[in-house]
Amino acid sequence: MKRLTSIIVLFLLVGFIFSQPTHLVIFHLNDTHGHVWGSEEGGGFARIATIINQAREEVKNENGYVLFLHAGDVNTGIPESDQLDAIPDFLTLHYMGLDAMTLGNHEFDKPFEVLEMQKKVAEFPFVAANFVDKEKGGPVFEPYIIKDYEGLKVGIIGLATEQTNVLEPIYLEDKTIVNAKEVLEKYLPIVQKKSDIVIVLSHLGYYEENQIPNLPIKFTTTNELAEYFEGIDVIIDGHTHTLLEKPVVINDVIIAQAGQHANYLGRLDLWVEDGQILDWRGRVIPVTSDIPEDPFIKMIADMFYQLGSAALDEVVGETKVFLDGERSKVRSNETNLSNLITDGMIWKTGADIAFMNGGGIRASIDVGEITYRDILTVMPFGNTLYVLELTGKDIMDVLNYAATIPDGQGAKLHVSGLTAEIKDGKPQNVKVNGEPLDLNKTYKVVTNNYVAAGGDGYTMLAGKPGYDTYFRDADALREYIAYLGVIEDYTSEERLIELDRVK
Repeated sequence: MKRLTSIIVLFLLVGFIFSQPTHLVIFHLNDTHGHVWGSEEGGGFARIATIINQAREEVKNENGYVLFLHAGDVNTGIPESDQLDAIPDFLTLHYMGLDAMTLGNHEFDKPFEVLEMQKKVAEFPFVAANFVDKEKGGPVFEPYIIKDYEGLKVGIIGLATEQTNVLEPIYLEDKTIVNAKEVLEKYLPIVQKKSDIVIVLSHLGYYEENQIPNLPIKFTTTNELAEYFEGIDVIIDGHTHTLLEKPVVINDVIIAQAGQHANYLGRLDLWVEDGQILDWRGRVIPVTSDIPEDPFIKMIADMFYQLGSAALDEVVGETKVFLDGERSKVRSNETNLSNLITDGMIWKTGADIAFMNGGGIRASIDVGEITYRDILTVMPFGNTLYVLELTGKDIMDVLNYAATIPDGQGAKLHVSGLTAEIKDGKPQNVKVNGEPLDLNKTYKVVTNNYVAAGGDGYTMLAGKPGYDTYFRDADALREYIAYLGVIEDYTSEERLIELDRVK
């Protein structure tokens, strides 16, 4: 009888163990933009590796699983990364055990050959179902992957933002980003059949009310995706740099996004049984300075950081004033730094007018010596100065579009050689170097090759007569600052004066 009782108890215990839901931990990053290296304040991939490795051990001991995802925009932002085509980023993410990433719009800041090289270095899947070859019609990379965790199958579908067609059109070439909703309608049923849990790994952007940018194309938001589709369990999102301290739930879809620049690591815990999420918790983990850096990841990152550091630390000038390139400022107002940049573009090329998009200005310059590293941090994209021949009417088309751009958008226009007043969403009293704009006259206008190709919605410029100077915008700024020597002060005057703005 005792033996029989022991056997029954054993079977009950075994049944209890095997009936426990499976614990899946999803770690996620987005919009890291070259920030492999942390600082004394925190951040960085080496600290993130410590957090993930510790969790892997803990979850393994309870027979759970860890999934590590990146929602896009690995490229562009830190000179040590930009100069090396983000190889430090992709290689360290590889050794950190990243399972997959989708493509952000900044993955197209350089020619497609660079992206292919990055994929080879990374060795993890680039999933983007709606990044397609125009001629062949199919996805360029994998549309989805299935992760099989011994009884738990997780499907991951990648989606890139259609905004890429406007924001980064130069290097798409014979490829394009097609409608995310239409593509998901095709792949979601396929992945549902193969998976217990469906994750959309998206670089579409989560938008609060009235935050959707005004662009000349239709594009899908993460909010729309969650509202429209049934059968998505989780969306790991990027693009809007949104710090969701706790995930948002729309139509029973869990939406998570972890800010930017590797300052936070997202963690989403799911408990799954028979293909159903029984319970979940989500949060973001601040990557603070007290978190020890993983020695192996730190070694790799430090090695890359040292490459070319001497050239980046070259002093090119000095400023006695703070040169303001803060994101919130240059996407809403003209600043002393944006005026310095556009003035330098005219100084370098002899153009009549300069146009610069606020989204091309990525940082400020502090008081003190100015290094090449500082300049590359301000202008990291490797764009070149492009000179266009535009009539006064063409210039009015540009200003009419610019006047519709709300504060906070990267398309916000900065100018030199030109002044105008904006009233009721329309430009008026337009002058070029103090003289009224002549609609029939042809002017020499310098911008960057990104805007000249129609980037940030300036599609009216695409195909206009002109030529690429092949001067890098950052190098033109470096030369202009060297020419000035010491910047005692610099004007932050409004050149496009918004008369309706509340002062």
